[in-house]
Amino acid sequence: MFSRKTAERHLRFISNLKLTEGRWAGRPFELMPWQRKAISTIFGTLDEDGYRQYRQAYFEIPKKNGKTPLAAAIALDLLFNDGEEGAQIYSAATERDQAAIAFRIAARMVRQSSALEKRCKIVDSRYTIYVPKTGSFYRAISADAKSKHGFNIHGLVFDELHALEDRKFWEVLTEGSGDARTQPLFVAITTAGFDRKTVCWELHEHAEKIAKGLIDDPRFFAMVFSLPDDADWESSKNWRKVNPALGHILDMKRIREHHKAAIETPTRINAFRRYRLCQWTQAESRFLNLADWDASAGQVLEQELLGRFCYGGLDLSSNIDVSAFELVFPMEDGQRKVISRFWIPEDNMQKRVEKDRVPYDHWVRAGFIKATPGNVIDYEFIKAEIRELAKRYRVMEISFDRWGATEISTALEGEGFQMAQMGQGFASMNAPMKELEKLVLSRQLEHGGNPVLRWMADNLVARMDAAGNIKPDKEKSTEKIDGMVALVMALDGAMAMRKKPSVYEKRGVIAVGGSPDGEEGPEGAA
Repeated sequence: MFSRKTAERHLRFISNLKLTEGRWAGRPFELMPWQRKAISTIFGTLDEDGYRQYRQAYFEIPKKNGKTPLAAAIALDLLFNDGEEGAQIYSAATERDQAAIAFRIAARMVRQSSALEKRCKIVDSRYTIYVPKTGSFYRAISADAKSKHGFNIHGLVFDELHALEDRKFWEVLTEGSGDARTQPLFVAITTAGFDRKTVCWELHEHAEKIAKGLIDDPRFFAMVFSLPDDADWESSKNWRKVNPALGHILDMKRIREHHKAAIETPTRINAFRRYRLCQWTQAESRFLNLADWDASAGQVLEQELLGRFCYGGLDLSSNIDVSAFELVFPMEDGQRKVISRFWIPEDNMQKRVEKDRVPYDHWVRAGFIKATPGNVIDYEFIKAEIRELAKRYRVMEISFDRWGATEISTALEGEGFQMAQMGQGFASMNAPMKELEKLVLSRQLEHGGNPVLRWMADNLVARMDAAGNIKPDKEKSTEKIDGMVALVMALDGAMAMRKKPSVYEKRGVIAVGGSPDGEEGPEGAA
């Protein structure tokens, strides 16, 4: 049931607080429509026993829409206005500095109200506000706190939950810690993230299932302002849909500025989508714009490339993971066409599908990945595939990462392949990474839309050093990028061959198993 009287009591308390930052500092907390609806629903919806129905509230909303001041206001409302003796209220975050933000806002709100300031004691050094009369307190804590047990929480407000990797911290705060309370409330307020193995993503999915009517959870309230994955992220109409503070505290001009910066620097696109549109992206800072990648797909017909020169890149990853081989074909018109090959151990594939939530099995059935027998990659299959490709195309050179590839590279070299060991640092990867970006933006890299390589392109994150050099960052790329690393290495081979005479100009091309028409390979590379 809904109690308007109860809802108005909480709305009134928050509205009597004063804002603390920028041009709004010192003004009354005038709740925006989305904030008013949230507070009214959460605090006004009661069970038959008269206590709050909702135990958890999840807010997902872009930056600068007033979420952190609301988090501070909710914490104070639970502390002063909820009628709970000995209440323990916490604002939490992954890091201490982030946790302190909501506390400092709350402390300033209290200091701007003589009535509230008389009722409590603020201890800034401990990020704590005490209320002696009720024996209650509000405290800011973070995941790096030494003690994470012994909580009897009446209210929790977790800021930027997407950044939390330690799910144990969330579980300690929420699982059973409020059992002794009659109406505990656990609130998460966050922007979108990129790691889909976090508790934040689980709450996001839980909220979506409730919205779609797939499940019913009367204890869970969700308000999600998130642009769907397939929506046009460059449309200002869509920006308005997910930024409820536009026209209140947020200016469209500011969003346009961030959008312009993202377009000019593709590595900032993911940040724009996450922070300004609340879209969950595949990587922390995407190197390539997926729309540009798709626009560059072109058409790659392997039969039409028979006998052409090409340069390979081989990334073996680990023997229980996806391995990749890419061939880059320089064309007369300046285009680069790409052929991809991927392998995965057959016995582990289904577990990887369930763990990674990636359709490896579908890709295997469609022929985009080859499953090798057993629970580890059988490198004989990879060598056999490379030999077959060399019968069809003139493989000038194969670049490889020395990690884990010594045996296979030695074997291939012994069979006549030109193998080039390539480091994975800034010095080696910078030039081909920038070449990759240039080719994609100019629509000169035709990859045929291979879905496995497309997924990896969306995962690719770049790390930059102080000098502006870049390289693939496997640590921050939360999903696989092996195909893109192999592609970068293949591009490096093609670039190097433009700058120096080819070994084939001196000794000719080695044809492994004969040329496609069954005749001997040519004597020269011209």
